[in-house]
Amino acid sequence: MKNLGQLMKQAQAMQTKMAEMQAQLEAVEMTGVSGGGMVQLTLNGKSEVKRLKIDKAAVDPAETEVLEDLIVAAFNDAKHKVNAYTESEMQKLTGGLALPGGMKLPF
Repeated sequence: MKNLGQLMKQAQAMQTKMAEMQAQLEAVEMTGVSGGGMVQLTLNGKSEVKRLKIDKAAVDPAETEVLEDLIVAAFNDAKHKVNAYTESEMQKLTGGLALPGGMKLPF
């Protein structure tokens, strides 16, 4: 039973670290870029949009589809960066322990 006690302590420590990581993710910001920098979209570590910057040259009322595509591409770029950062931080937290498929703690 000694091992069970140690396991519980480790689980509690990991839970505390995960809560700290979640709080840190709100402060982390990643910027996605598209159109050669014409559109920049910034997400926090929880994938909430914080800023959107659009160069005036990208705004053409006759071609709104292009601007829409640029915004989507910038979002996807930022989201990819957030996911990579989160995965990296999670590996640090778990010591490289591979989590079972579909488990995306702490989210």
